[in-house]
Amino acid sequence: MAKQASRPTAPTRETSGSIVLDISELPAQAVHQQLYVAGGFEPAADGRTFPTVNPATGEPIADIALAGPEDVDRAVAAARGAFDRWAGLDPRERGRLLRRIAETMIDNLELLAQVECLDLGKPITDCRAGVRDSAAWFEYFADVTPHLRSSTIPHADAQLAYVLRRPRGVVAVIPAWNFPLPLYGIKIAAALGTGNAVVLKPAEQTPLSALLLATLCAEAGLPPGVLNVLTGPGAETGRLLVRHPGVDMITFTGSTEVGREIAAAAGERLTKVTLELGGKSPNIVFADADLESAAATGLFSFTVNQGQLCSAGTRLLVERPVHDELLALLTAKAEALRVGDPRDEASHLGAIVSDRQLSRVEGYVESGRQSGATVVTGGRRAEVPGLPGGYFYTPTIFTDVDPAARIANEEIFGPVLAVLPFDDEEEAVRLANAVDYGLAAGVWTRDLDRVHRVSSAVEAGIVWVNTMHQLSPAVPYTGWKQSGLGVEGGTEQALEFTRPKSVWVGSSAAAPRFV
Repeated sequence: MAKQASRPTAPTRETSGSIVLDISELPAQAVHQQLYVAGGFEPAADGRTFPTVNPATGEPIADIALAGPEDVDRAVAAARGAFDRWAGLDPRERGRLLRRIAETMIDNLELLAQVECLDLGKPITDCRAGVRDSAAWFEYFADVTPHLRSSTIPHADAQLAYVLRRPRGVVAVIPAWNFPLPLYGIKIAAALGTGNAVVLKPAEQTPLSALLLATLCAEAGLPPGVLNVLTGPGAETGRLLVRHPGVDMITFTGSTEVGREIAAAAGERLTKVTLELGGKSPNIVFADADLESAAATGLFSFTVNQGQLCSAGTRLLVERPVHDELLALLTAKAEALRVGDPRDEASHLGAIVSDRQLSRVEGYVESGRQSGATVVTGGRRAEVPGLPGGYFYTPTIFTDVDPAARIANEEIFGPVLAVLPFDDEEEAVRLANAVDYGLAAGVWTRDLDRVHRVSSAVEAGIVWVNTMHQLSPAVPYTGWKQSGLGVEGGTEQALEFTRPKSVWVGSSAAAPRFV
């Protein structure tokens, strides 16, 4: 028997014309535990749940509904039922709703950030930045998608050809756990802005902000069924969703291994798929670089978000004459970082997302030691006063690294850096391109000619020169090699969520015929 859905409710107050959720009783007021389908919250059809855990304490936060086959069917049907009306809406009206969502997110910034901090273990200052980043993507696609124009193509007299861009339909959005809110902005805003309906399956490690976002979208005026949220493990709920015949497109961020599985499942039905996958990004420092900046930004690159990001600069390639100097600078800065309570604004690093991920990081560090590499600093769990059960790890730097070692080739997703020397530009490029991934790269030099040569030669979808991790909704971002398929950012991403339709119009007199 189908269960009756409850409308999203939360204590609210009006401020400057915007609806703001009351955060005085956080986290209880912010924690939604049920599935969000057709504009309301409801339990799983079979009543199953799974726990979400606070990484800073190792303790459960809440039991969350686990979506099974009946729930997936219901969510896809809700999206399908809402699609035609949403797709037929004036694009400018869709844009206004996206902007309203962005405004509502900013009005509720502290609530969203606190929930994300609780569920992910990321420092609160970074969580606040993540809310702003997510809202920026909604704002960008609010501006861009209403102006995606059809095109006309010149042809012979009395004939006209034009190309329409049409939404794909029901989009399954499956983001990773490392940046939940920013990834929701990147994927959901583009999908909704182009007229698609969405079924969001957040990572099982971080479901809370997705459920809260659904409430905020409803408060902003998003029609029921346009956004649905199914929580549950990827191996069960996610697999059901990507194989569902009612899904027209899948957009996924996560590991390359899971991405391959999703691509294979999509291939069985020739479903459109975009994949933003793993990375092992090289950060190349030449002898003429500003070493102070290279050290400071290089440290940020492999420790931000506890090293849990696909574009992390986890391979530091250093020209031999400055290797020791840069390593000393980097080590001193790493040892000055504070690993601490994510709620403390003085913390640079918070907790690793789960006990399983922490064990994975420890396993890679041990494999580095076994391969003969030297731990310069870190290489152990971090002790945080008052949080003995938390999943904390120290920033870790390896030298004497064999280029063939696992720590130099495989994505770790933790604050672990492999430092490798090189003797010339050719060797630097060879080392940079020696892995299976091609997501991002950094280049540090004052030589403009070298900037152009190396940026062209490095196999990566984005190259940062004398900086790292600069991103904008307006700039396309794509993975090469085993780092993905498709584009995120810019009008290029918006087009991924549409399909072209060519229309020919001619006179009957000019139509081809046999007789």
